[in-house]
Amino acid sequence: MRHVASEGGAPRPVGASRNALAAVLLTVLIDTIGFGIVIPVLPQLIVELTGDSLALATRDGGYLLVTYAVMQFFFGPVMGSLSDRFGRRVVILASLAAFGTDYLVMALAPTLAWLFVGRAVAGMSGAVYAAANAFIADITPAGDRAKSFGLVGAMFGLGFILGPAMGGLLGELGPRAPFFASALLAFLNLIYAFLVLPETLPPERRRPFVLRRANPFGTFASLARRGGVLGLAAAMFLWQLAHQVYPSTWSFFTKIRFGWSEAEIGASLALVGVTMAVVQGGLTGRLVGRWGERRAAFLGLTVGTLAFVAYGLAMRSWMLYGIILFAALQGLVYPSMNALLSRRVSEDQQGELQGGIASLYSLATIIGPLVMTQALSRFSAADARVHLPGAAFFLAAALAVVSGWMLARSLPGRPARVGTDSDLT
Repeated sequence: MRHVASEGGAPRPVGASRNALAAVLLTVLIDTIGFGIVIPVLPQLIVELTGDSLALATRDGGYLLVTYAVMQFFFGPVMGSLSDRFGRRVVILASLAAFGTDYLVMALAPTLAWLFVGRAVAGMSGAVYAAANAFIADITPAGDRAKSFGLVGAMFGLGFILGPAMGGLLGELGPRAPFFASALLAFLNLIYAFLVLPETLPPERRRPFVLRRANPFGTFASLARRGGVLGLAAAMFLWQLAHQVYPSTWSFFTKIRFGWSEAEIGASLALVGVTMAVVQGGLTGRLVGRWGERRAAFLGLTVGTLAFVAYGLAMRSWMLYGIILFAALQGLVYPSMNALLSRRVSEDQQGELQGGIASLYSLATIIGPLVMTQALSRFSAADARVHLPGAAFFLAAALAVVSGWMLARSLPGRPARVGTDSDLT
């Protein structure tokens, strides 16, 4: 059996690594489907529980999202550090069990307060992605990590295509049906993972759990000792902040600017999901293998910046579909940056790193929607001094430019040859 070398340890069988990767990717896919299933019916369930109007229910829905993001911000490093101490498998299994319980609680919720309890529990245990990425770092050679991280993004995109579609169908049975379905998927996922998911972090590579490091601030204070980590983390955060323009303003922007219907909005989001799955699942590995992670990240940032500007300047609705196809290459940014960061830390810090990245993403999901929606609202209002509905996209473009500047500062010089990242050494 052919083996691949692991950093600082024994070689790993290629077949075993591929089987483990397939298992964790399926876990991410099923979990994302379960999350996406509930999206179409959440407003209806809130209305049912509160008796409020849809407008007020939207406000409560926003508070639920913030609750999830805040809890994940603080607990992502905890779960990542726990995976460095006890292994990836046990943390992933515990997270899946918590997700299943969360969906069941929400399905049976008698009051709105129970929905908040469920979202808080899900946010605390939502580091399954951090543990999954650390799992992937364990089994994948450094040069192939961008491709594997891209496959995680592809599963995420595919899950957000299948999940809402299934949720819309199940919602015909009532607003609680998708929550029961999500709970069932999560528990089936738990059983599957228990049976097939191996442990990838042997005891000799684990590190003690240190509480002062198991928080967002302690995590990056620890990782800052590794050269270039903070600059790369800042670049990733700014990119994630810019990227929040899509989930927070797309529905409102397309309605305000072009009068799109819900069906048109849904179709455009489905196209985004498909293109994300194609790029992150099919092209990331090839492009990174040819150009290296550094160049791939800059290509994605360049395309993303141009796409933001193009959305802001679009004069006809049909243009948006062409921009979506062009913008697909921005899917290179996250897996390439994640791979660059994973090179900078040791094997016993991969969980800590991924927990910190989860916190950065959560912080972006807290700040981004507030900033982007305010920009859209201010510049699209009837009494606005400057009428500019694309203002949020121009702001995102500016953030992407600063992200690229931070990335360049963190990775000075040029790789020695195509396909390598010798500037990291």
